[in-house]
Amino acid sequence: MSNRFPEWLKKKIPGCGDAQGTRNLIGDLGLNTVCSSARCPNQGECYSRRTATFLILGGVCTRNCRFCAVDKGIPPPPDPMEPQKVAVAVAALGLEHAVITSVTRDDLTDGGACHFVATIKAIRETSPEATIEVLTPDFKGLLRPVDMISSALPEVYNHNLETVPRLYRRVRPGAGYRRSLTLLERVKIKQPRIKTKSGIMLGLGESYNEVIKVMADLRSVDCDIITIGQYLSPSERHLEVQEFVRPEVFQSYRDTALKMGFRNVACGPFVRSSYKAGEFVRQVQK
Repeated sequence: MSNRFPEWLKKKIPGCGDAQGTRNLIGDLGLNTVCSSARCPNQGECYSRRTATFLILGGVCTRNCRFCAVDKGIPPPPDPMEPQKVAVAVAALGLEHAVITSVTRDDLTDGGACHFVATIKAIRETSPEATIEVLTPDFKGLLRPVDMISSALPEVYNHNLETVPRLYRRVRPGAGYRRSLTLLERVKIKQPRIKTKSGIMLGLGESYNEVIKVMADLRSVDCDIITIGQYLSPSERHLEVQEFVRPEVFQSYRDTALKMGFRNVACGPFVRSSYKAGEFVRQVQK
C-alpha cells in the first residue's frame, strides 16, 4: 500500500520540555531505551516530559521479529551495573512510574529474569515511591523466569501478544500465541495483586473479528489492561503496513474492550505499550 500517512497519523514535534536533557542523561549512563531502539513515534513527546522506557540486557535481540526495529544478532554479556544505572536514571528523572523492558535473550539460561529482578530491587532502593512496570519476553515458555520476576512484585506485568494468532508465523517467528497467554495467566495465578497488561498492533492484515477474539482471550486469563495501536513499518526491510486503521475503528475497539471488563484501555493510532503508562496504572489502582 502507499507509504503516505493519512492526516490522523501526522504528529507534531513537541516544542517544549527537556527532550535533549533526557537524551543526555540516558546517553551519559550508557543506557538503552525502547523509545530510541524501536524508533517509537512518541519518542520526542515522552523525552520532553522527562520519561522513557528503559531497554535492559543490551540493545541486541536474539529473535528476528519482522515488525521490530531493535538490532538482531549475537548480544554481548549483560552489564552487571545496568540495574543500578537504570535506578540512577529513574531517580534523576523523578519518575513516578518506571517502565522496564528488554530485548529477548534466548542465549541466557534464565532469559534475563535475574537482571529484571535486580533492576526492580535497585529502583525500589533509590525511588521507593515509584511504581514499576515490566514488559518481558516470553522466556521460550519457561515459567520459572516469570515466577522470579512476578515474585519481585512489580505493580504491572506486561507481555505483548502483538498480533492475532493467524499472523504469528509471519510477524513473530519463534513466539507462540498460546505460550504468551499462558505467561499472563501464570502471573495472575502466582501474584493475583499484580496488574497484567498486553498490547497488539493493527494494520498487519488482521480482521476486526480476529482482534475481538484476541481481546476475549486476554480477558479469559484475567488481563487487566490492553493497549492497541497502529503498526508503522520502521524501514523497507520490515513488514509492510497493510492498512492505516481509522480513528473511529480504534474507538470501536476501545468501547468493546471496556464492555469486556478491561480495567483500562489505551487505544489509538499512536498508542504503544508504555505510552503514558503511569497515567493508566494510577487509574487502575484507584
